[in-house]
Amino acid sequence: MNDNQLLRYSRHILLPQISYEGQDKLVNSHALIVGAGGLGSPVALYMAAGGVGMLTICDFDTVDLTNLQRQIIHTTQSVGINKALSAQQALHAINPEVVVKAVQEKSTEEAFTELVAAADVVIDCSDNFATRYALNRICVKLSKPLVSGAAIGFEAQVTVFDMRNDTSPCYHCLFPDMGAEEAMRCAENGVFAPLVGIIGATQAGEAMKLLMGVGESLQGRLLLLDALAMEWRSIKLSKDPDCKVCGV
Repeated sequence: MNDNQLLRYSRHILLPQISYEGQDKLVNSHALIVGAGGLGSPVALYMAAGGVGMLTICDFDTVDLTNLQRQIIHTTQSVGINKALSAQQALHAINPEVVVKAVQEKSTEEAFTELVAAADVVIDCSDNFATRYALNRICVKLSKPLVSGAAIGFEAQVTVFDMRNDTSPCYHCLFPDMGAEEAMRCAENGVFAPLVGIIGATQAGEAMKLLMGVGESLQGRLLLLDALAMEWRSIKLSKDPDCKVCGV
């Protein structure tokens, strides 16, 4: 790290659990963020500010006025601009030390495979089951850690599937693909603005812990949040031995 980075990240370095070694790992890490919307916004902001050296952000959608209620990485001036490109511009303004790659086209499973292979951690901030299942299959195949989050209305969930660990369940263990589910999207159902910030910040925290190898991750635990009551619940998750994706 250079002198500017040592100063910028000094409050991390002061933490004994992180110190110079942990921050250096972040600076030399590469994270893939799929989705630059409600969840992807706080994920990208915190990971860039915290010093993750390279971020690849995928989103083929453009910024709409209705997004601005919760997608805090975008501004009014971003309306009509591709979300990944808008996010890239915002992150460069926050931390020019970070390399940000914007993937603006809709990725195929083959393209996602290349992107996942190049990353150290994958953060799923998408809003549809097709993308979630595809990322899960690829992360299982390539043994990559996957940080998963979802939010709708006043309810949300977050967990980690660390496919480097043989005992870890995968997304398919939690939500088996029956071929008929339709994701509830914010565009049709609404979402409480701070909810995606809470879950996105949690995803960023879990991803950064994984990159540094500190603390205990959410692997094997699903956190559920009811924001109306501000109540958290934790549910234990186990690997499904008959899972068609990760089962042995």
